[in-house]
Amino acid sequence: MKLIILDRDGVINQDSDDYIKSPHEWQAIPGSIEAIALLCDAGYSVAVATNQSGLGRGLFDLDALEAIHDKMRELVEDAGGHIAGIYYCPHLPTDRCRCRKPEPGLLDAIAEDFNTTLTGVVFIGDSLKDLQAGVERQCRPILLRTGKGASYEKRLPDELNEQVRNAEVHDDLASAVTSLLLKRS
Repeated sequence: MKLIILDRDGVINQDSDDYIKSPHEWQAIPGSIEAIALLCDAGYSVAVATNQSGLGRGLFDLDALEAIHDKMRELVEDAGGHIAGIYYCPHLPTDRCRCRKPEPGLLDAIAEDFNTTLTGVVFIGDSLKDLQAGVERQCRPILLRTGKGASYEKRLPDELNEQVRNAEVHDDLASAVTSLLLKRS
């Protein structure tokens, strides 16, 4: 099985320091929806792993989050793709849960649901937390410059974990997927 894991905010859609609280606020990054469709066309199952502490902060409710995810799914399906699963952590950073990235709980749930190991699975994110969670489960980390990624890219040389320090870096999801698919062909 070919599986790929994507962060949401800053990878698929525009990020916001004020949180994405409604479908109206959720805006796809140009080329990201088409990139997911290309992955699906190439035989990949696409899973999304996202921290959503806005739930725990009371900034939006579960119905709003589901409406946001419905919008994302519909756009991907309209482009010919499919999101196989969306996994989210609703907790605050202070909750110290196992599902909030950089902890690997969301990835463990993905591995269990897809009945697979994550060794070598590509995990694409825009933060060190994304990369660290992926490396914890032997994923292949890719950092995007979209979202908060450009600021994190500057910190990669200082990162202690060699896999994180040597992560592939791309401008956006479209360029990462193009590179990935060219390497696979």
